Amino acid sequence: MGKSFTLIQTVTTAGAFSAVSFWYGFMFGRESARKELGHLIENLRRGNTDSAASSPPHS
Repeated sequence: MGKSFTLIQTVTTAGAFSAVSFWYGFMFGRESARKELGHLIENLRRGNTDSAASSPPHS
């Protein structure tokens, strides 16, 4: 009985760690994308065509 309880604790701890890791990864990626898009939007607002010319056209 002790081993199964330890196994349950291990699985629960691993699941919690995975959930927290996923959440931080998701939030970091989201923040990174927000900053990148923010720079792109600012460039477009200023009429800066240098960065727009270096990126491929979107269809």
